Amino acid sequence: MATLFDYLKWRGDLSLQQTALNEIDSLILSRLSYLPWDGIVPASFGREISVAEAGEIFFAQDDPQENLIMKADLPFLQAVAASPRFANMTLCGYTNQVDPAREKQFAALVIKAAPELAYVSYRGTDLSLAGWKEDFNMSFCTPVPAQLDAVQYLNDAAGTLPGFLGAGGHSKGGNLAVYAASFCKPEVQDRLVFVHNHDGPGFDACVLESEGYRRVAERIKTFIPQSSVVGMLLQHEEDYFVVRSKQVGLMQHDLFSWEVERDQFVYLDQVTDQSKFIDHTLKTWLTHLPPEQREQFVDTLFSILEATNASTLRELTLNWHKNARIVLRSIREMDDEMRRNISHALGLLLEAAKQTALKNVQKSMPRPKLLPGRGQEQNKKP
Repeated sequence: MATLFDYLKWRGDLSLQQTALNEIDSLILSRLSYLPWDGIVPASFGREISVAEAGEIFFAQDDPQENLIMKADLPFLQAVAASPRFANMTLCGYTNQVDPAREKQFAALVIKAAPELAYVSYRGTDLSLAGWKEDFNMSFCTPVPAQLDAVQYLNDAAGTLPGFLGAGGHSKGGNLAVYAASFCKPEVQDRLVFVHNHDGPGFDACVLESEGYRRVAERIKTFIPQSSVVGMLLQHEEDYFVVRSKQVGLMQHDLFSWEVERDQFVYLDQVTDQSKFIDHTLKTWLTHLPPEQREQFVDTLFSILEATNASTLRELTLNWHKNARIVLRSIREMDDEMRRNISHALGLLLEAAKQTALKNVQKSMPRPKLLPGRGQEQNKKP
């Protein structure tokens, strides 16, 4: 059950001249945008810092773990910064924006993997409630602010950096990479050699049917674990590749759990029945819940969380005793309309789950066998 940590040990001493950039390299580069590079990586596309130097500055901080989204990011950065394959790559163009008023969370950076290739890495959802609200907003709104920023960011990067471009991201970052590739300038699209979506949600029809998406569709690859939930949300026009994960359920969204073999992922033929069940349930639910009702549901849900005055998931969980009381009080104090919105949406979700379960039971039931020689007679119309 080897992971990208094993890959860094096995192949991390090989330069890109020895072995070309591969899909696991792309996963590693997409994760680098999750690191809190504030004050370390230049915001300008014209100034660069090597991965090794940026890592040295990062670890010299008093508490380098303080702003990490996942604890595994610490040993991950140590391994990447010490790897000859990645240490001399350079970073630039770092931006990290959280705007609760606009319900926006956007972060990205560029990794110059080689003189002729720049990789645009989009961060997925961080710990901010604004970021999570924006994710939920994707169910009824296109584009969300981060998607617009992603397009502008790719155009700006291409305007400064020479050569070919790659784009990728994990979770929402994968969605942003595909959206940016679909709606950037045509001359920028011509320079894109690949777009990698690592378990990121899809889009509604207005994106998938756009001319820009059609132009880059053959260069898009989506990777999802076998029990994917996030990566199966909304619609995907492109084919997806199922990667084996050593985790279970929702925890498979953790890219550190994805299994690798030499310089590629360990693939499976299809996702699990559980993933199909959740996917069908959520798609059925959204089909029966009009966009305006989705918006009401999301706004009501997050208004309850905002009553705690927490701005991040960490703040929400650190004071969970106090915040749980506030949440319960907010639910009790909801007006009749808000209560109806929540009840209606949850009722449709339960009904969608029931319909999916019933279809699965019907599919699994054995067909009755006809008596020999009588099948055609029994099926004749009178």
